[in-house]
Amino acid sequence: MDPLLHSGQEQGLLTTQLISMAKTKPKVAVGMSGGVDSSVAAALLKKKGYDVIGIFMHFWSDPHYSEKQNVANKCCSLESKEDARRVCETLDIPLYTMNLNQDFKQYIVDDFLNQYKKGLTPNPCVLCNQFIKFGLFWEKAKAMGADYIATGHYVQVKKKGQIFHLYEGKDEAKDQSYFLHRINQEVLSHSLFPVGKYKKTKVRKLAKKFNLPVFQKRDSQEICFVPEKEHYGFLSRHLKLKSGDIVSTEGKKIGEHNGLPLYTIGQRKGIELHGGPWYVVELDAKNNQIIATNNPQHKKLFSDIMYVKDMNWLNTEPKLPLKAEVRIRYMHKNQMAEISKVKNNYKIQFAQKQRAITPGQSAVIYIKGEVLGGGIIQKQK
Repeated sequence: MDPLLHSGQEQGLLTTQLISMAKTKPKVAVGMSGGVDSSVAAALLKKKGYDVIGIFMHFWSDPHYSEKQNVANKCCSLESKEDARRVCETLDIPLYTMNLNQDFKQYIVDDFLNQYKKGLTPNPCVLCNQFIKFGLFWEKAKAMGADYIATGHYVQVKKKGQIFHLYEGKDEAKDQSYFLHRINQEVLSHSLFPVGKYKKTKVRKLAKKFNLPVFQKRDSQEICFVPEKEHYGFLSRHLKLKSGDIVSTEGKKIGEHNGLPLYTIGQRKGIELHGGPWYVVELDAKNNQIIATNNPQHKKLFSDIMYVKDMNWLNTEPKLPLKAEVRIRYMHKNQMAEISKVKNNYKIQFAQKQRAITPGQSAVIYIKGEVLGGGIIQKQK
């Protein structure tokens, strides 16, 4: 056989093998927000050899700020999209836009407003992760041929046997495991969190190392669809607020409020009354009243028992009663408690009384840094 022909055949075979190998590279869709964390996540995955595509998710924006797109929704402003585009250009990966406007309005914004109507204090980021970022995003990415989705969340996933376990991120100050307790095994098994094993300072250094144009970009921590720093203006625009009485714990009228949704348990800001500072101890939706006290140590501000509904276990439900750590709000220190089942809901008995347990917020259960699950805090009985 002609050695040149033989060499050519080998070269052709090698090319075919390389093409075949390229096609088998795992494809991952990265949710690109234009921020440092998701940008570094994409860079790390590409470096590891994944076939990376960027997805910019377009959410609902407050029509009141329609002329100020950089204000209307912090997660999907024109500036954020441009930053995501520049990062993808630097990494030489494609960027697609996923329009989730109507779904976001239905599942996140409408629920946010409805919960406040009921005198509850919801956490929209929890639902956004469940229904949008790890719900619709995964379904649409899968339809695009993706094997995985990835985000810049500070959490870690470990596989033990056939089960995937969710853990806190290495950086305690940035840990976002609290917000991800409602995702399920199927999604968790297809989710990657490249920055979860790093501190934020290291992530910024990596962003600079990868020459990403957002390495100095400031973090955004407010509710993305609330244009203002505080949510009072947003609620005032979208809800019909009704003023009512502010009553002391002794039953005496001490003032008037501007609408129950503008207040939350434990709040002192905004109650500008004589003899204060005053603290909200109860939102009485039935009588449209706020119950308040000027004693920061009042017994009604503290409780060692709470009830939780809509519990989601990331794996199977553990054997109850169970002693574990419980977090009652984001960035709150985990507290030891015993979890038991009461009919269809769960009773959580804390070892020490907790201040301002807030109905509507999430209670998340941990053991040694692992998220077992979580549910929604009910109004105190």
